[in-house]
Amino acid sequence: QVQLVESGGGLVQAGGSLRLSCAASGRTFSSYAMGWFRQAPGKQRELVAAITSGGSTKYADSVKGRFIISRDNAKNPVSLQMNSLEPEDTAVYYCAAGSPSGSIWSYWGQGTQVTVSS
Repeated sequence: QVQLVESGGGLVQAGGSLRLSCAASGRTFSSYAMGWFRQAPGKQRELVAAITSGGSTKYADSVKGRFIISRDNAKNPVSLQMNSLEPEDTAVYYCAAGSPSGSIWSYWGQGTQVTVSS
């Protein structure tokens, strides 16, 4: 059974940092694009950052210069370093794996809550 499990969420003050990790089981994801999405209450899920199998990255405009996505190892294929957090970053964050170009997302984690207090 393929599973993605996020960890590292929590409550942090504005200006603080968190690092999200994604643990994988059931298959390896080295040939997949990996991404982080988030969904705030009352809003649609949005792409925060993605990294292709070749290492190319893209970020939502709202997080550029603050968040860094990286590929780690087979058991933890992707992480998201979040710096200078803002209350607007409060959301449930999801790890996802998809096609190498990042155009189709096939596997999803259950999400981890990130809350940024002002």
